[in-house]
Amino acid sequence: MSEDNQHTGRLSLNDLKTAVDSGDVTTVLLAVPNMLGQLKGKRLDASGFLQTITKQTQDRATAGAEMCTYVLATNVDMEPLEGFELAGWETGFGDFGVVPDLATIRRLPYMPGTVLIHADALHHSGLPIDAAPRTMLRTQIDRLKDLGWDVKVGLESEFMLYQGTAQQAHAAGCRALEPVAPHNLDYALDHPVELTDFFDDLEDVLRGAGTPVEAVKTEGAAGQIEATFPYGEALAACDAYTVYKHAVKHLGGRHTMTPTFMASPRTDLGSGLHLHLSLWRDGRNAFAIPDEGDLPETMQEAIAGLLSGLPHLIPLLAPNVNSYRRFRPRSFAPTHFTWGRDNRGCAIRVTGHGDGAHLENRLPGADANPYLALAATLAAIHHGLTERPEFPPETKGDAYQTDDGLPVPADLVEALADFRSSKIVLEAFGPAAVRHYACAARHEIRWHRHRVTDTERERGLLRA
Repeated sequence: MSEDNQHTGRLSLNDLKTAVDSGDVTTVLLAVPNMLGQLKGKRLDASGFLQTITKQTQDRATAGAEMCTYVLATNVDMEPLEGFELAGWETGFGDFGVVPDLATIRRLPYMPGTVLIHADALHHSGLPIDAAPRTMLRTQIDRLKDLGWDVKVGLESEFMLYQGTAQQAHAAGCRALEPVAPHNLDYALDHPVELTDFFDDLEDVLRGAGTPVEAVKTEGAAGQIEATFPYGEALAACDAYTVYKHAVKHLGGRHTMTPTFMASPRTDLGSGLHLHLSLWRDGRNAFAIPDEGDLPETMQEAIAGLLSGLPHLIPLLAPNVNSYRRFRPRSFAPTHFTWGRDNRGCAIRVTGHGDGAHLENRLPGADANPYLALAATLAAIHHGLTERPEFPPETKGDAYQTDDGLPVPADLVEALADFRSSKIVLEAFGPAAVRHYACAARHEIRWHRHRVTDTERERGLLRA
């Protein structure tokens, strides 16, 4: 293994060849992130995979495997859906090209003998698929780079952890789930033994996969976990997040626990995926704030862009009907498009100190696709830097009692209305990608529209 990679769990192509020749690696997971941010792909024989790899200068559309187009045009149930231009019965649900990103080879310590490689989705012409999440994020990174800016990102993830296996939860109809902790253990260091064991394993495997966490803690709800990750390059941060989520679910099964990344798995509970980011040029943080000083102009432009642009982009940050259950007063999730200094009630929080100052987008829930949520965030910042909308006043004090800013959409129907025809969205992502995610949102809305929920039965069965 090369000296740079030997302690990180990351492999170069030469490292992989050596590991395959020695029998240390036998399986390659070739994965494309789907619209939900889940890894979808195939298990490949490692020797056979290496034989298919061609030089990067050759035709990239044939350099990897193929997958059915519906992988990028389906719902959480993996149903073939109508209305997508990319995939459908009219086109026979054909394949797209899957090209491995050879800079993303990493070991999965919880799956011995296995490496994971992220891949990009391409049309057979060799052009990227506009609606593929990695492509959408890369496009926004490039748009900011064209303005002279590099993006650094740190992700902060919350999820719930319940007792029992996923199979047991399914058999019980996902009702009466018991959290792994009996009460609020926010910032606790005296966790139950079984939870400490889970943390130890999670930290070990992520370190071994080259995606170490910065910190892990129990959060404000019983059984709620928070993991924060080091600052780094934007696309790599999202790739690492998908590995983390894959590991959490795998280890949950081993520990007889069930994790969920629902935004609101219970009426009074919400989990977020907070995006911490800053813009850099020539090795300097453009968001750095002098002690007790005013916000730098670039940060002000970014905030103005976020608060004027994100209202149009919400389906990329809150993609499910359940996503909107989280936006409640005093929930630590925002209810208005506001900003404030170190104010966790605002949508955009200015946090950090001095050269470490940065912005935190608190709108995405735990169910958000990190590639899409970050792409939307960067698109809004680009709008701020280029169009320079008016910089809104800071929200101080209780952000839930303010009249500042537009309210967060009440549901996905309301969010979709601003998304489909917005000039900001269309210029950032192009009509094809906008139509694609609008179609996905409509399917999500239709699925829920005529279904009777357990809560409705509980409230109305004996009273109607």
